[in-house]
Amino acid sequence: MGLRSDPWAITAAFANSYRLDRVLRKSESQPSMGHYTGPKARINRRLGGIIFEDAGARKAYENRDYPPGMHQRRKKVTDYGVALTEKQKIKYYYGFREKQLRKYFEKAKHIKGNAGENLLILCERRLDNVVRRAGFCLTRPQARQGIVHGHFCVNGRKVDRPSYQVRAGDKITIRNRPNLKKLYAELAEAPRQEGTGWLTFDTDGLEAQVVGLPGPEDISLPIEINTVVAFLSR
Repeated sequence: MGLRSDPWAITAAFANSYRLDRVLRKSESQPSMGHYTGPKARINRRLGGIIFEDAGARKAYENRDYPPGMHQRRKKVTDYGVALTEKQKIKYYYGFREKQLRKYFEKAKHIKGNAGENLLILCERRLDNVVRRAGFCLTRPQARQGIVHGHFCVNGRKVDRPSYQVRAGDKITIRNRPNLKKLYAELAEAPRQEGTGWLTFDTDGLEAQVVGLPGPEDISLPIEINTVVAFLSR
């Protein structure tokens, strides 16, 4: 029996769609503290990309690169829907709440140049993103947790703010604790993504160096940023 002739299947499809929309909009109504802790594989499939890098979430998307839910029905995507999806990619990828994202956007608008590119460059310069891209950790949530717990130093001083903006010449190291050194030495040995031109990483010394600031070509999140700018400028 097909979806069209089965009223129960139609009801289930609409219920799944409603629940998924609530998942994507959940961060709009939650407090600004904390970060998303829900089903990461569903977010990857819903947004159509590797947003969360956990092994399970990555594998789930690679195996089923279509939105979750039963009997998915194709429907025309509106410009608003595209812009909302692209905005949600930024929020989940970098671990933002709505208020944080808009704060970054306001700052980006006052920097000379393209507001969208400036927004993403500010995101790339966050310490949690730098720790992840350098190779200390396997995911951004993992990097964020380590920073909050005081595992990292910038230029010899402990920094426990994931939002800390790195500058050219900054040196990121692990605090001089044997247990931390052992933990991050094991993480550094894991297969890593292709390195970046603005970061260097010494796996033996567990030390990262910011050799320059990222440019538009260094942004790690594939996204239609102009649609996000138009959405946030409304």
